[in-house]
Amino acid sequence: MLPLSQFPLERSSAVRNVFCDIDDTLTTGGRLTADAYASLERLSRADIRVVPITGRPAGWCDHIARMWPVAGVVGENGAFYFRYRHDSKAMIRGYADAAATRSANRERFMAIAQEILREVPGCAIAADQAYRETDLAIDWCEDVPPLPPEAVDRIVTLMQARGLTAKVSSIHVNGWFGVYDKLTMSKRLMRQEFGVDLDAGRETCVFVGDSPNDAPMFAFFPHSVGVANVRDFSGRLMHEPKYVTAANAGAGFREVVDCLLAAR
Repeated sequence: MLPLSQFPLERSSAVRNVFCDIDDTLTTGGRLTADAYASLERLSRADIRVVPITGRPAGWCDHIARMWPVAGVVGENGAFYFRYRHDSKAMIRGYADAAATRSANRERFMAIAQEILREVPGCAIAADQAYRETDLAIDWCEDVPPLPPEAVDRIVTLMQARGLTAKVSSIHVNGWFGVYDKLTMSKRLMRQEFGVDLDAGRETCVFVGDSPNDAPMFAFFPHSVGVANVRDFSGRLMHEPKYVTAANAGAGFREVVDCLLAAR
């Protein structure tokens, strides 16, 4: 990973879209700082489209799409996108699975969750589970004392044994039925809502993240950036970002924004 200071200035001036994780990328210590939120606003005012790409639940994403200075949001690790049209006061929602499939899957999650709780002491069902539409989130670090890597790996194994796709974030292990991911839904959002082909236009994009579930995004975008705490997952990332900031979390995200706006 190269230091962000080596990001070419001429390339930053061509960036039109910024995709970013939320937990421990925008947030710091579990909180969205004023500085990080202001950085989102600065990008928006510079006509740079901002799209958070997160494992957080539908309930949160409805709020984010409505209230934050963003063009849309991809939630629950790629299960859906939400875009709020302020001119018509309409929420646009696109899902990977039909409503009936989502409902049937939710009924299966609680039995799987109870097995995981029995097998992995110290973990918990994530506090935001009630607001989820498509996945199961097991807390290993947010509201419980951090579990060791082998315990996190055990949660992943148990999910996979029950047919779930399992991904590790900086706070949860998320599991879902299906093969979608953050990248697939990001492409769909950009194509359907903005007429942008990400395969052809990836040079105009930056992705900022921090954890293993960001790996598909790190691999796809040539201008991928990890905030400094991405190093906490050294050896556990299938694909690493090309650049890394000097500061952690929200302060690192501000570094990225400063870099992109310097050319403007």
